[in-house]
This record gives sequence, C-alpha cells and structure tokens, in this order.
Amino acid sequence: MNLVELAKAAEVGGDSVERSDVAAVNRKENRPLYKGREPIYPKLAHGTFRRLKWAVMAIALAVYYLTPWIRWDRGANLPDQAVLIDFPARRFYFFFIEIWPQEVYYLTGLLILASFGLFLITALAGRVWCGYACPQTVWTDLFIMVERLVEGDRAERIRLDKAPMSAGKLAKRTAKHGIWLLIAMATGGAWVFYFADAPTLLRDLVTLQALPVAYITIGVLTFTTYALGGLMREQVCTYMCPWPRIQAAMQDEDSLIVSYKDDRGEPRMPFRKGQDWSTRADCIDCRQCVAVCPMGIDIRDGQQLECIACALCIDACDDVMVKIGRPKGLIAYDTLINHDRRKRGEPTRVRWLRPRTVLYAALIVLVGLVMLVALTTRATLDVNVQHDRNPLFVQLADGSIRNGYTVKILNKEHIDARFDISFKGLPPHTVSIVGQEPGAADGVEVGSDRLAAFRVFVAVPADALASDVTDITVVVTEEGGRRVARSSSIFRGPEK
Repeated sequence: MNLVELAKAAEVGGDSVERSDVAAVNRKENRPLYKGREPIYPKLAHGTFRRLKWAVMAIALAVYYLTPWIRWDRGANLPDQAVLIDFPARRFYFFFIEIWPQEVYYLTGLLILASFGLFLITALAGRVWCGYACPQTVWTDLFIMVERLVEGDRAERIRLDKAPMSAGKLAKRTAKHGIWLLIAMATGGAWVFYFADAPTLLRDLVTLQALPVAYITIGVLTFTTYALGGLMREQVCTYMCPWPRIQAAMQDEDSLIVSYKDDRGEPRMPFRKGQDWSTRADCIDCRQCVAVCPMGIDIRDGQQLECIACALCIDACDDVMVKIGRPKGLIAYDTLINHDRRKRGEPTRVRWLRPRTVLYAALIVLVGLVMLVALTTRATLDVNVQHDRNPLFVQLADGSIRNGYTVKILNKEHIDARFDISFKGLPPHTVSIVGQEPGAADGVEVGSDRLAAFRVFVAVPADALASDVTDITVVVTEEGGRRVARSSSIFRGPEK
C-alpha cells in the first residue's frame, strides 16, 4: 500500500488506518514524517533599512547593557542605581519614580500601554516591531553579524558548510561559537544587574561570592540566548512566537506591509544586457531579495506568516534596480488596497487615520493620562487598619469594651516622621499603643521610606455604645498636619 492508497483507505475507513501504518509506509519509501530545517545564509544587505536596523540594534543593546550602570541620587541610605528591581526592599526604582508592592497597578498600566502601542504600530505598518526592535531580532542580527565577520558573507558560509572538516573550518567554528557564548553570557549578566547594585554584584560574581540564584540565572539566560539567537533563529519567529498568528487581527487593507509589486514585476525573467524594457517586466529573477532575507522566504510569493517586515529585501531589490537602470520600489512598503488601485489605474495613497488606528491611539492617550494623574497625585502617606478577629472585643474589669487593632503606617517620603493616631465616630474613649505609657500623646515614629505596624487598643464605656457594631474612621496625622491619611474600620461590642 502506497501513500495514495493509504489516504483513500483513511477516507473510507476513518480511524481504521493507524498511525503505525503511516509510519511503516514512510519508512518503506524513506520519507521523513517532518521536514528538516533548511539552513539559511542571509546575505549582507546595503541600504536605508539595513542602516536603520543597525541603528536600532545599537540603541537597543546599549540601553540593555548600560542602563544598570546609570546612577541616580536618592539620598542617604537609598540605592543610587537609576533602574533597580529591589526584591529585598520590595521596591522598583525607575529614576525619580519609586513603585511599592501595593502599586503594582502601574505595571499593569505599562503592559496595557505596550499592548496598545504594539497594536497601533501593527495596524499602521505591519510587523515592524518584529523586524527591528524585538529582542529575538536584535540578538539574531548580532549573532549573524558575528557569523559574517568570522566565516564571511553568504557565499563563503555556504562553501564552508559544504567543505569537509579541517583545521581552518574548526578554528572558525570554534571562534564563532565562542563569541556567541560570550555575548550570551553578557546578556545573562546584564539581566541580573537590574536586581542588585551593579558594581557590587559584579565584584561578587567575579570573586564567586554572589548568591547561587545569580549564577543560575546567568546560566539559564546564557543557554537560552545562545540557543534562540544562534541556533534556532528564524524558527523562534515561525514556530514559537504567537504574534505572527495574531497580527492579522490588527491589520487591514490600509496597513503598510512589505510587498512585491507583481503588476510591475511579472512575468519575471532573466535580464540580458541591451534588452528592450518595453517588452518585459522589471523583475529580473536575480533572487537577491531571497538571499538577504533572514527568514529565507521569497517575498514575491505574497504575504507569508514568516515575514517579519525587516525590509532588507527592499534594500536588495533597490540596489539591483539602480544597477540595471530601473526605478526603485519594485519591493516596497505598500498596502493591499493600493495594489488593487494600481490594477484599476487609480492613484495610490496611504490612509493613516482609520477607525482602528484612532481607537488604539485614543486608548494609549487615555491610559497614559490615567497613569500620569495617578502618579503625580499619589499620596506619600498611607494607612491600613486590621481589626482583631479573635477575640472581637474584650470586656474589662470596669465594664468598658476594648477592641484591638493593627495599624500599619506607610511613610513613602525619604524623611523620618511622627504621626498621631486618632479614632473618629466613637463616643468618649481611651487609646493605648503597645510600647507606650497609657494616655501618652507622643505619637508614633515611622522611618523614611518605611512601613511600620503598631498594636493599638481602644476602650469605650459599655453604656456609651448605641449598637454592637459602630463604623469608625482611623485618622493618621503627621505632626504639623502636613499629611493626613484615613482608613475605615469598625468597633465591636456586645449585642444590644
């Protein structure tokens, strides 16, 4: 039974044809079940988009590697690293902004902004994020650059791969993979610097005094960077990344995408010097667009999931057009609706303002304004009150009812301060704070940039309570009245 007969049998018999039968036929006919990866040897392109990619790569790598070393003076006893995720202190520092754990909604807002920004960019110009700024693209570009410097450009790398192993080939391969590993290790090392003081951690890493988690993190990121950027490359974008499968929902017929103008380039055929251009199309089938593509696709086949909109094929095609004396733009950023307009002989245009782009831009502005207002108006003093659960209240020897509370005061300023704790909504009562003399009015002290918890007891005469549950407000006031924070709670007593 061959594959055709097996397929017919599957149509008739349904599940009666087992996978083992398919495997047996494949083994018999020496056909693999899955197509193996075909190596891609991207050629170095020259032009506007290649220079733009170099610039974006340099900026992205500089930001990633250098940011942990930027200093920012926050005062005494505070970290001076500009960007720091300080887990022991439960803080996230970003230059002049300090985020506390309970303010995680700012992180949510940033993620929402990033999502809408990506949606807007995709609606306007397709997968330009993938082609220029995605970390996978940036590091893959860097690894390919190293490969090109060590082994040569496309033709040299193809010949080297086909050549038998020799001392020269072994030396080049060793050098290439060695540099890849150094880059991957630097990538992992830079990442851990965001979670501790960079100079101190670097010294600890070199002297082998850093915590094991630092070495483990560097090891994991070294492996993943080396594997994804050096070995897997385009497979990450094609098979692992979900964005190619989502982007179609973000685009429409007015989205700019890298396109081949088949109305101008077809039918393609080889070029002969002196040929009359009036009798043929502009594409000379040189395949330079394929040679420079890091994904190994032919843009002339139309829209493809693998295309990351890096536009290197535009540079390659424009270079060929200049050499043969034809206008540039056979491959260019274009829209699907412009393709139809050219076929109808209508003028082309790009429509930037569309319902979806206006909606995405409006959402970005809205979320950004909400975050800005919340950040600029956020309080530097906060209070949280927890009523004792067991017992709910205690009746003292004099008959009065006492409730216990845990009052947590958060002082977000970088100076020590004293605060008074008062209870509003109760009849005449007495307040005592554990650790202070009864009736003392000295207040409580909270250190700079600190959270302090205090045990507080409130006693009320039993006959003064109107019900078993009284709503109250706990007020924390800084000495001098500059800052005030409030929190709602209850006072419990016996049933009336």
